Amino acid sequence: MPALDRVKVLDVTQVLAGPFCGQLLADMGADVTKIEPPGTGDQSRTALGFTMKGDDTAAFLAINRGKRSVTLNLKEDAGREIFHALARDADVVIENFRPGVARRLGIDYETLGAVNPRIICASISGYGQTGPYANRPAHDLIAQGMTGLMSVTGEPGGPPAKVGISIADLSAGLFCAFGILCAYVARERTGRGQYVDTSIFEAPLALSVFESSELWGLGRVPRPLGSTNRTAAPNQAFRARDGYLNICAANQRLWARLCAVLGRDDLVGDPRFATNDLRMTNRAELETELEATLADRDADEWVRLILDAGVPAGPILDYGQVFDDPHTHARDMVVEIEHPVEGLLRGLGIPVKLSDTPGAVQRPAPLLGEHTDEVLRGLGYSDADVARLRENGVV
Repeated sequence: MPALDRVKVLDVTQVLAGPFCGQLLADMGADVTKIEPPGTGDQSRTALGFTMKGDDTAAFLAINRGKRSVTLNLKEDAGREIFHALARDADVVIENFRPGVARRLGIDYETLGAVNPRIICASISGYGQTGPYANRPAHDLIAQGMTGLMSVTGEPGGPPAKVGISIADLSAGLFCAFGILCAYVARERTGRGQYVDTSIFEAPLALSVFESSELWGLGRVPRPLGSTNRTAAPNQAFRARDGYLNICAANQRLWARLCAVLGRDDLVGDPRFATNDLRMTNRAELETELEATLADRDADEWVRLILDAGVPAGPILDYGQVFDDPHTHARDMVVEIEHPVEGLLRGLGIPVKLSDTPGAVQRPAPLLGEHTDEVLRGLGYSDADVARLRENGVV
């Protein structure tokens, strides 16, 4: 059985951070029921990128697999009654409303904890539930700017640049999943649920381990370094004859090996590059020296030779190349699943491999309200009850 088999999750989230968190739990076997507004559903069904055959965007399909979908109007008393009935038997509720909205809807931790003392309620908001920015609207781009990421991304002297992926949203989803699992383990000891609070502001900020160390350790505000590294040199992208490759010779032993494979033993004794600190100080000169030699061969050939010398190196691939790479497939990082509208879909595999309780992609992203009748019948509602609820706009 998967690791989270029989863990029941109510996912009341939209767009990216929350749905990603719910999908991580679903991939590990949790029974995740996605609660969506009737008629419209999760905003990302229509407002996040492009569509293919059906009405749901490819982005929605990519971050909601493994879930069931129930449409439920939480602004109606009857909708809240159904949600509370679901919460009585649930382990986890995930929401990503602005602070205060869950309370107004009657699905906050205090309310649900009275219904089910074992419930774990997790919130992903823009800035957290407290603090002077708590009620501000948030977005991945805004969070990247406010947490320092854009100040250290891009080339020196260039304009602000964001990280290429939605790192604030996605890391918030990861941290929320981590918090949920911590709370779940604690509940095994105490028998009590608890509240998990994280945000797209705190998550990327928590990743700034080297940047905060530079600021507090040296009193120096970190600046963008392009592809180079804050702690070692050479450790960056270098131009070869036909393109770029990455080389990481982050200690003296690897530095000597790199010089040997490049046929540049003269650099080992060069006083400009004698230590890692000196190589970092003279990084521009180091880059010029190495690229003068790297220009003699193509990038792939250099990658092979440098790896054979025991020095970390690798090509710089685009996503088309990444998903054709044999190692990507050997690690099962491309999966295929049948969708009732889209047909056969490819998606990202599960990056954590558990030896005894592995995860698996159980089902595609759900159609809007696909499982509403099934779930309501499980609560004891008759077909006539469901029809009446649908007629009244509750589901």
